[in-house]
Amino acid sequence: MIQTDILIIGAGPTGLFAVFEAGLLQLKCHLIDALPQPGGQLAELYPKKPIFDIPGYPEVLAGDLVNNLMEQIKQFQPGFTLGETAETIERLEDDSFIVTTNKGTKHQAKAIAIAGGLGTFEPRKPLIENIAQYEEKGVEYFVKDPELFRDKRIVIAGGGDSALDWSIFLSNVASEVTLVHRRNEFRGALDSVEKVQELKKLGKINLITPAEVVGIEGNGHVERLTLDINGEMQTLDTDFFIPLFGLTPKLGAIANWGLEIEKNAIKVNNALDYQTNIPGIYAIGDVNTYPGKLKLILCGFHEATLMCQSVYQRLNPGKKYVLKYTTVSGVDGFDGSRKEAEKAVVKSID
Repeated sequence: MIQTDILIIGAGPTGLFAVFEAGLLQLKCHLIDALPQPGGQLAELYPKKPIFDIPGYPEVLAGDLVNNLMEQIKQFQPGFTLGETAETIERLEDDSFIVTTNKGTKHQAKAIAIAGGLGTFEPRKPLIENIAQYEEKGVEYFVKDPELFRDKRIVIAGGGDSALDWSIFLSNVASEVTLVHRRNEFRGALDSVEKVQELKKLGKINLITPAEVVGIEGNGHVERLTLDINGEMQTLDTDFFIPLFGLTPKLGAIANWGLEIEKNAIKVNNALDYQTNIPGIYAIGDVNTYPGKLKLILCGFHEATLMCQSVYQRLNPGKKYVLKYTTVSGVDGFDGSRKEAEKAVVKSID
């Protein structure tokens, strides 16, 4: 039996940062994740994708962000159960929980933090009859390593942020980038749309709208696509087809835990601490929902911080916690008193 203070279900960026915030409060964490390595979608789907909205980083690769988070929490020695999914939950008389994975591993915790991102997910695939036979043979649903497309001809289909961002990024990697979207309007960020239009003018991106990829041909590997452009069929030679239509999220077994679910997300009390309808179970990051919810990594970091404060009060009823700043006490200073931390600062100034 693995025992911990907070059991975090999901080892994505929000779950990892929760370990840091919990560590500042001297709370021990253990994480469960279905993937074989920490990092969630950042590590599994797009480790080489640049991220631009992390405070203090004008640009950081998704994989590097994961590495930095792992380095940040190393001092708190969290435990990991990887390659397993949380299946069942049992509440004990002392209000602690036992969570058992699909492989029978049991975890006992005083609080549960569900940080499962989109949950388990599958890519939304275009309705092309023979697409399955070309998967990993020129059809790629995720861009894990951009170098795979170095000096290759690629066709990206989609109208959201992923399709726009990867078209922009790969325009400096591939020999030819074509972006196909069934509408003239895009769903992504306006800045990304403007960049695509600019790259189109420079001849670095071929933009075909409104159009749809309806056929694939090739001898053991993708060689050409059939496009429906306003009812007219045209063929386009290419080396890779990357349909980026988003993911179909599923909560999996967690959906059977008695939590209040709305549109495949877990409802939480955002006015207080991101607790669910079950006391002691929290949901943070993309997996939760509340009025005004934004699915951003930085929002998940904020939610993780407030969640840890709530768990501290839950585990230490009646004990007043005095907020300390790492700029004053450092990380090690959280083990001592505020006065000792302030002395350390005075000494360093002298």
